[in-house]
Amino acid sequence: MAEWNPFAEMEALRNEIDRAFEGFGFSRSPSQRVAFLPGREPRRYPLINLLEDNDHYYLEALTPGVDPQSINVTAVQNRLTLSGEKGGVGDVKPEAFHRNERASGKFVRSIDLPGEVDAAKIEAQYRNGLLVMTLPKAEAAKPKQISVQVL
Repeated sequence: MAEWNPFAEMEALRNEIDRAFEGFGFSRSPSQRVAFLPGREPRRYPLINLLEDNDHYYLEALTPGVDPQSINVTAVQNRLTLSGEKGGVGDVKPEAFHRNERASGKFVRSIDLPGEVDAAKIEAQYRNGLLVMTLPKAEAAKPKQISVQVL
């Protein structure tokens, strides 16, 4: 008696859905990826760490292989957007690959910060594949010390 594998059934269903979409002219070839990283699910790139203290947020983004000149950072209120392009291996046709685990192409990632930042004072440095940013909090976002009067 065969053991039931729900993941195999889900994969079979996905293949049927893919074939149905291909019937309408949508194809999924090796050169057409749904996500920047390998696999079919959308994934976030670059991976980040976000920290804070009383006056600043600190963001570290893993960006190995990204040309630092292609990185664009924009900040509006409490939303930070990182975009850029990660280079590939040149003019190699997708069918020439035996494995393609290191993706390339354009990326965009928006991060909602816990509070507003002073966009004019943001500092960003790129070194060894790591984008390190210091994001000063806007005055309205900084914690205020309130004195309590004793009556």
